[in-house]
Amino acid sequence: MGTSLILSDLGTEIIIPVCALVGIVFSLFQWFLVSKVKLSLDGSGGKNAFTESLIEEEEGINDHNVVQKCAEIQNAISEGATSFLLTEYKYVGIFMVVFAFIIFLFLGSVDGFSTSSQPCTYNITKQCKPALFTAIFSTVSFILGAVTSVISGFLGMKIATYANARTTLEARKGVGKAFIVAFRSGAVMGFLLAANGLLVLYITINLFKIYYGDDWEGLFEAITGYGLGGSSMALFGRVAGGIYTKAADVGADLVGKVERNIPEDDPRNPAVIADNVGDNVGDIAGMGSDLFGSYAESSCAALVVASISSFGNNHEFTSMMYPLLISSVGILLIISTILMTIGIALVSWIALPSSFTIFNFGAQKEVKNWQLFLCVCVGLWAGLIIGFVTEYYTSNAYSPVQDVADSCRTGAATNVIFGLALGYKSVIIPIFAIAISIFVSFTFAAMYGVAVAALGMLSTIATGLAIDAYGPISDNAGGIAEMAGMSHRIRERTDALDAAGNTTAAIGKGFAIGSAALVSLALFGAFVSRAEITTVDVLTPKVFIGLIVGAMLPYWFSAMTMKSVGSAALKMVEEVRRQFNTIPGLMEGTAKPDYATCVKISTDASIKEMIPPGALVMLTPLIVGYFFGVETLSGVLAGSLVSGVQIAISASNTGGAWDNAKKYIEAGASEHARSLGPKGSDPHKAAVIGDTVGDPLKDTSGPSLNILIKLMAVESLVFAPFFAAHGVNVGAFNFLEICAI
Repeated sequence: MGTSLILSDLGTEIIIPVCALVGIVFSLFQWFLVSKVKLSLDGSGGKNAFTESLIEEEEGINDHNVVQKCAEIQNAISEGATSFLLTEYKYVGIFMVVFAFIIFLFLGSVDGFSTSSQPCTYNITKQCKPALFTAIFSTVSFILGAVTSVISGFLGMKIATYANARTTLEARKGVGKAFIVAFRSGAVMGFLLAANGLLVLYITINLFKIYYGDDWEGLFEAITGYGLGGSSMALFGRVAGGIYTKAADVGADLVGKVERNIPEDDPRNPAVIADNVGDNVGDIAGMGSDLFGSYAESSCAALVVASISSFGNNHEFTSMMYPLLISSVGILLIISTILMTIGIALVSWIALPSSFTIFNFGAQKEVKNWQLFLCVCVGLWAGLIIGFVTEYYTSNAYSPVQDVADSCRTGAATNVIFGLALGYKSVIIPIFAIAISIFVSFTFAAMYGVAVAALGMLSTIATGLAIDAYGPISDNAGGIAEMAGMSHRIRERTDALDAAGNTTAAIGKGFAIGSAALVSLALFGAFVSRAEITTVDVLTPKVFIGLIVGAMLPYWFSAMTMKSVGSAALKMVEEVRRQFNTIPGLMEGTAKPDYATCVKISTDASIKEMIPPGALVMLTPLIVGYFFGVETLSGVLAGSLVSGVQIAISASNTGGAWDNAKKYIEAGASEHARSLGPKGSDPHKAAVIGDTVGDPLKDTSGPSLNILIKLMAVESLVFAPFFAAHGVNVGAFNFLEICAI
């Protein structure tokens, strides 16, 4: 076995935090550049300011009024988003405290709250730290992960609400300038979150190491709580934010565009502020927490498997930190997948021994460093393929979306049929990409290979978040332009950015779903090892019923979230109609709508409705693991993974395609698009209905499903010691077997 490494432990201890700090400094520099676009007129700015003023005067709008209006609207959106998130976090905070107590109680009871050392799970000749202390440290890492996830979401929202009006003002100079501001703002969020996640995890590992010393098995078992905390907060953020944004969006579209024939984001529409707030709390805060959760879990899955392999057994710190080194390189070499491949090759060469062993369901499998490099690369390139396929199926520059738009000629029904077909078809290539990456990585390096393949896919997380945040920022910028009464030319520019933003958001979701599949499988492997299951036999009734119930869970979860959006949208539509019918002068623009009531409807609905789907996901592993045993739970995890990935991809792409088919007709950029328009035509109305149906699919159910499959797997892994100690003894199956005897 070659154990001499080029990179020393000291080098590793310097590289990881330095890369994280570089990411933070880079994001702050981007923030500084965005802040140079002023939201108040101070008379400075020389020639450029004079030119902008001339542009606005030509279009009959006073420059000072426009800037002031933009600032006021931005302030209203920012206040609405902050108030909603703080309300959400109050409820989520209560959950966090209760669940932290459950973790401590369940894991502490594994050895009867004993404070004496116990034999290690994977090497009974060695003594490991008491289960009670693992319970305490798992609880601490859960809280750390949860808090980091919440901060990630909140910072993302603050950055987006800071940038939206600035993007609108830059659109006066052209599409290019507006794009730069929107993308830079996305980059602030992307790099800040990626660096933050890496730094907090690295510091946590080093602090825990002070107590655990040589017991790396216990140390990295406790660290899995970090992934659980990150994902549980992401679930509530995604569901609540998704319900909020889509209730407002559907209400605003159905009454405003279809019934009243007024433009999207018209200031006369009572739901317009709630709609723009929703973009920030759903797409931005939710996505930030989601991708942070993915990163935390894939790192935890890799570290758990590595801790019981030769890296952990021989206490090779640099090799152990390989997953974190991949993420560090990802922050520095974010420019392209090709550069990233070179970076991963370098890390694999300097941080890994030429040959080592990886734990593989009870046995140790010999692996070469070049094989592990290929595992990471296969994940990285599979992510790229998923990105390209998603773009092809959701961008209105390609035939699939144009075909969906064309189907609007014959009404909403054919539009819905074509959109659903597109979504189902868009699943094929991503699933093959995921399947091939699983096969290659598992063949080379067992479950550790799958975990680092997930990290490979997520190594471009900073750019993934940047392109995802760019979409909602552009959408908000268009809304602000409309509400501030800016010219149609500026609205056309922001619409072009928004259409591209829909595609980039769909690509971001594609990455999130693809990585979730790999992360879940890696966590599943770690859970099976920790629960001491040697094989998962599909032909045994225990496993098969778990499999079939697990496959049903994503449908149950989607039904809950879709229904929640539907019922909240119903209240919103009724309120918007009421205001149009009862407020004199609202349609004429002489009276102001009551925005606050619509914001309240969305807030109340989302807070109330996030609890049942969250409870379903969080309670299922606990109930199944305790009452039916670990084998049934392994079936549930496999079933939810297999069906959840398919539904998530199709829902996300169907919704994205419907949205861009509508924008294709509205833009009228080609002869074909003009033959379907203009706004208000029958094909356009059919496209709006398709877009409205797709809203909860692409922004609520679809994105939440990838959290469902990851969260159930990481929760099972965290509670695996408890299930292994208690679950099987009181399992319902044992009771049935006794009855049968």
